[in-house]
Amino acid sequence: MAHLTVDIGGSPGADCRGFCRYCYFKRLKKEEEPEPFGCKYCLPFTKGCDYCTNGVREKYEGFKPLRSVADDILANLQMMGGELEKITISGGGDPSCYPEFRDLMEILGSMEVPIHIGYTSGKGFDDPEIADLMVKNGLTEISFTVFSSDPRLRADYMGDPTPEASLEVFKRLCTKIDVYAAAVIIPGVNDGEVLEDMCRWLEDCKVKGLILMRFANRTDQGLILGNAPIIEGQRVQTVREFAEMIVSLNSRYSFKINGTPLGDPDIGSPFAIMDEPDLLEKLPRVQKDATIITGSIAARPIQKILDACGNKSWVYGTKKEIACLITIDDLKYIDLSRLSETVIIPGRCFVHEKEATEVLSADGVQRTVIRGPDMLTADGETSMGMDKNGVLQMEMDGFSDLIRLINMYGKEIKTEE
Repeated sequence: MAHLTVDIGGSPGADCRGFCRYCYFKRLKKEEEPEPFGCKYCLPFTKGCDYCTNGVREKYEGFKPLRSVADDILANLQMMGGELEKITISGGGDPSCYPEFRDLMEILGSMEVPIHIGYTSGKGFDDPEIADLMVKNGLTEISFTVFSSDPRLRADYMGDPTPEASLEVFKRLCTKIDVYAAAVIIPGVNDGEVLEDMCRWLEDCKVKGLILMRFANRTDQGLILGNAPIIEGQRVQTVREFAEMIVSLNSRYSFKINGTPLGDPDIGSPFAIMDEPDLLEKLPRVQKDATIITGSIAARPIQKILDACGNKSWVYGTKKEIACLITIDDLKYIDLSRLSETVIIPGRCFVHEKEATEVLSADGVQRTVIRGPDMLTADGETSMGMDKNGVLQMEMDGFSDLIRLINMYGKEIKTEE
């Protein structure tokens, strides 16, 4: 079965009717040639590629013309093997704001394949009738940022010129297809009773699920593009406060409520495997020593899981909360005396291995830097469409790969005689 991704192009802020007030792409410096971060896609001896230079910044031209999108679709279909199973519409811009959205839906609808829209703010939906057109042409799933069920808050914080129409589109879609709502939570704005009102409204709409995202306003919380703070002086929930809020909400409403970065209360992820001793026993045993670098949120659970597998290694949590958003600057603050001779960095972090080796060997100890697995678990956004078995399998695969890397590249553990 094949999956077709339709990229419509576009950039945040320019192709979404303007930045939301909380958008992580706000206040980016307009650099002619931005400095690349380095990443897993870079060549071994060259720091920089399109992904870690432009992709992470969504630094692209405007929406692609419909003809260009259609040509891409045809070219991709010709290269595919197997029967087309699903179509996903994505892009740097917001699909609801795509000027030729209706025509695009009709073209895709002619393929008679289920269509998913991976993200939309709905700010471009000015006529509620668009909901019927999308369903008629095969839309079966959509992730729709609501922010609040209060039109005034949508207008104020999202810049939605027709918030009532957008919310009506959302409501109509909920009666016919799988709709996942999303909201960035800003303390004092759309939390508390405002959030409860939205959850009650979503329950009445028969939404499939709600993904809540913790607002980030500092570099250590994940703002790596030099644009912190997004909202000057805005309070941010602690990780614990946010996680407790997710658990409480999920227990009181009929639809599934997840949070990112934490967590999925129904499945117990991230790191649901910690509560599965039988599965921990099936993981490979740790036989060598290495240091695993990760984000501050994941450090303790990763250490516990590796300890259950006979681990003698040290998991080093950086100040950066999210592992895949670690950059070379985070590595510069690491206490090198606590590192072993083999260091494993997160698979998706924005670091070039050659530069990481130089930084982590600055104390004169020549260290080997290895890029680890892409994912060790599923965050709340990923697990929303998964069941527990799928998440546990992802964790089994991720930790098995990690332990194999430790055993392949790590240092022999000296045993006491």
